[in-house]
Amino acid sequence: MKNENQEVAHNTPIVVKYLQPFRGGIQAHNVARHSIGFIRSGRKHIYYGDSRKELVAGDLFYLGIGNHYFEDIPDGDKPFEQISFFYSPEELASVLMTLNLTYNYRIDASHRHATTDEPSCISSVAWPTIRNFFGTISHYMREEQFMHDHTAHTIKFVELIYLILSNADSPMRSRVLESTDSSAESFEQTIHKHIFENISIEELSSLCHRSLTSFKKEFRRHFDMPPHRWLTRQRLLQARLLLISTGKSVSEIGNDCNIPNTSHFIKLFKKEYGVTPALYRQRNNHTISTDPQPTEVIEGAHTTQY
Repeated sequence: MKNENQEVAHNTPIVVKYLQPFRGGIQAHNVARHSIGFIRSGRKHIYYGDSRKELVAGDLFYLGIGNHYFEDIPDGDKPFEQISFFYSPEELASVLMTLNLTYNYRIDASHRHATTDEPSCISSVAWPTIRNFFGTISHYMREEQFMHDHTAHTIKFVELIYLILSNADSPMRSRVLESTDSSAESFEQTIHKHIFENISIEELSSLCHRSLTSFKKEFRRHFDMPPHRWLTRQRLLQARLLLISTGKSVSEIGNDCNIPNTSHFIKLFKKEYGVTPALYRQRNNHTISTDPQPTEVIEGAHTTQY
C-alpha cells in the first residue's frame, strides 16, 4: 500500500476511494498534497487542538497540506466511505489553463470569497450536481480500465474543478484557487517538515529563503500566529496524542516532541490544556489512537492513504 507522502510516479491527480469498516480512533496523518473529497457514508471528525470539525455523508471538503488528525466513523453496519482527488498546485494550474484555453472559461475576482478562519479544511453540503459527479466516479472506479487511465483521471478532475468554480454559492471556490500557489505550498511543506526538529526560527527562515523579518510576516499570513507560538502548539498537540496512545513516560514524550526539559514541558502543557500531562493521560486514557488502523482502500487508481 503506497503512502501519500511517497513520491507519485505520474504527474496527474490521484483518485482514491476507500472504506473504513469499523471505528478505529483518531489517527495522525501528514497530508502531502491538496485534496478535494466527498463523504459518501458515515462521518469524519477532524481535530484541531481540543476543537472538532464534523463532516457527514453528503459533505464536500477541501483539505490542505500539513499534519491532520482524523477519525472516520462508519454508519452502523455500513462502512465509512470517501472518495478524494489529490493534486499539486501545478496540476491545478494546468486544469485552470485547460478551462481557459479550451473552453474559454475565465477566472476572475467573482470566484474569490473572503478569507476564512479555517486555513487547512473547509467544507460545504454538496449540491446535487456534485453528488451525481461522485456517484459517477464511484461507478467508474469499479472498472479496471479507469483505474489505470491517467488521462481519464485528469478529465474528471477538470470536471470537478469546473463544477466547484461555476457554483456561485460555493465557499470552496476561493480556497481551491488559493491552492494554485506553489510557493505557498513549498513554504508550508518546509515548516511542517521541521516541526519536531531542534531548529531555530532563524534557521527556518533561511531554509525558506526569506529574511527573518519577511519570514515572520509570511508565517503569520499562513498560520495566523507567530512561529514560536505555532511550533510550540503543534508539539504540544502531538504530545497530547502520544500521552493517550502510548505508554511512553512524560519525559520521553517531551523529548519526542522536541521539548526536552521535562519541567518546562509540563509547564507548557498545563498552560495549553489546563492540566499536567500525567492528569491529562489519566482522564483521557481511552480516547485517541495514533497507531496505524486497518483501512481498506478499494477501487482506486492508486491504493493510497493520506
